[in-house]
Amino acid sequence: MSHHVCNLAQTKCSMGLVPSVLMVTPEKMVNTSFQPAANIMDNVPFKNIVPFGTCKSLLNPTTASLTSAALGVLTPGPCLPVIPAPWVTGAVTVMLGMKPSLNKTAKLMCAYAGVIEITNEGEATHKIPD
Repeated sequence: MSHHVCNLAQTKCSMGLVPSVLMVTPEKMVNTSFQPAANIMDNVPFKNIVPFGTCKSLLNPTTASLTSAALGVLTPGPCLPVIPAPWVTGAVTVMLGMKPSLNKTAKLMCAYAGVIEITNEGEATHKIPD
């Protein structure tokens, strides 16, 4: 069992160069360790998903153009997350706002080939299934 993911959980992207945090807004009105609890729909770029510094994926148009201008030397551009789907899969037995709660094993895919994952849940008291 892992802990329930909440506001300010630490995240990382396989294509990003710096870690980030998950921002969970309080509209679900459920807290864990005095922070808003997350579900799989907390996947909105710039609201929930904060950029990861620069992006090294050549699928990112800015990185591709900067790399091309540098004659093929990988030149990371700014991270602008493009998230086409919710977190996969979450804790399907623990519903929060009629959606599965977010746990540490969930992954989020970026359209620029990045895989976003939770590195620290943000709290250490409330456990939910993996």
